[in-house]
Formats: sequence, structure tokens, C-alpha cells
Amino acid sequence: MNAPAIHLNKPVREAVSPAEWEARVNLAACYRLMAQFGMVEMIANHISVRVPDTEDQFLINPYGLLYEEMNASSMIKIDINGKVIFNATDYDVNEAGFVIHSAIHAARHDANCVIHTHTLAGMAVSAMKCGILPIAQSSMRFLDIAYHDYEGIALRLEEREQLVKNLGHREAMVLRNHGLLTVGPSIAECFNNMYRLERACELQVMALSCNTELQLPPTEVVKYSNEKMLPGVRRRFGVLEWPAMLRKLDRVDTSYKQ
Repeated sequence: MNAPAIHLNKPVREAVSPAEWEARVNLAACYRLMAQFGMVEMIANHISVRVPDTEDQFLINPYGLLYEEMNASSMIKIDINGKVIFNATDYDVNEAGFVIHSAIHAARHDANCVIHTHTLAGMAVSAMKCGILPIAQSSMRFLDIAYHDYEGIALRLEEREQLVKNLGHREAMVLRNHGLLTVGPSIAECFNNMYRLERACELQVMALSCNTELQLPPTEVVKYSNEKMLPGVRRRFGVLEWPAMLRKLDRVDTSYKQ
């Protein structure tokens, strides 16, 4: 696969810290995995990760590349005020992506990674008044989920306050009439959250399309199941899975590491 054009006198890896380079590699891997699992909408949407050892800087994709084209060197470093700190590409940051991701990185210091999608299943559920239904075990992972009403294309900085307020302490949010969003303390955990949330939405769309009455588990069973899937109760979900996901990528294409 051809990498995007990089314009720098020396390799990006030599221009950033080892910790930042590792974050770049994992972020690029996350973009590639999202493409492999079909959670993409052409060049739209965004994934970001906080730059290690900083509070106000994050890495995000150059607007104009497909997820399958992302590599470690192509990520743009920007701060929460919109100042581009490092960009070795010919592309800019998506304005809506900046609004959404800067809001969360500024308010949630535990949210080192943020993923936003416009999948068909996610957008379908975002238009359902019922929200995410606990119709199967996968759905019960998100019993306490946030909802944010649609305010138009996310270009207005003033939307950030309500966005953060609606998200609260939660790991996942349905953006009404828009799409899905997950956060996590690491790329691995955030990707796992989005994968599970997307599966819950796909399942719900499929179940509701069957035109039959759904059986919902008792409330106490749903609560018990949710508690067993919360971060740290049994394990940090996503951490164990991540090396396997990287091996999956490596069997196909290792250029995300460039």
C-alpha cells in the first residue's frame, strides 16, 4: 500500500519521542482495524489519542486520507485550542473532528482515546427513541450510556459544553441522528468499546427487523451482567485483545507502522 506523502527532512520517528511514536503506531493500527471491520465512511470520522506526557495535545488523522491509508507518520499533532504543533502531510484536520475531540480531551483526562463513527447500524440506532436496548449480552455492556441530541454538523465550539455534559463519566455515547462515540484510557480499550457498541447496534437493527416480539431479560440479570463487564471488575477489556488485533493487521499489511 502506498503511504501518504510525508514532507520532512528526517523521519517522523526521529522527530518525536519514543512514547509518542508508539502512540502513533497504535493509532494508525486502530484506523486500519476500523477499516477492516467496515466501521468507516470514506474520509469522514476520526480517532484521536492524547500525546503521552501532555494534558492538552492529541494526535488525529489528516482529513483527506482513507482509514486504510493511515500510518504512524501521517498523524497530526494538535492542541485543544486548535494550534497545529506537528504536521508532516499536505492535509489539515477536520473541523468537526477538532470540535468533538478537543472537547473530550480537555474535559476527560482519563479519556486518552476517542473514537467517533457514522456506521449504518450506529446511525440507525441513533434515530431510535428507545436507544440501546439490552436484548443480548453484548448490548448489556452499555447499560449506562450517554445520549447527545443532534445540533447540526459539529462546527460550533459552543456545542462542546453540552457534548461533555452529556457524556459525563461514561465510556460510550449515542449522538442522536448522527452516530456513535466511545472513549477509553487507551487505544486498545477504546477500540474494544467501539467494536462492542457497533455489534450491539448491528444486533438491535437485525432483531427489530424480524417483526416479532423481543424477549428482554429481567432487570436484575441485566444489571448483574453489566457489572461483570465494567472496566477492572474482571479485567480491562480490550487490553488482552489488542495484541491479537495487531497480529491480524500484520498478516495483511505492516505499513501502518511506517
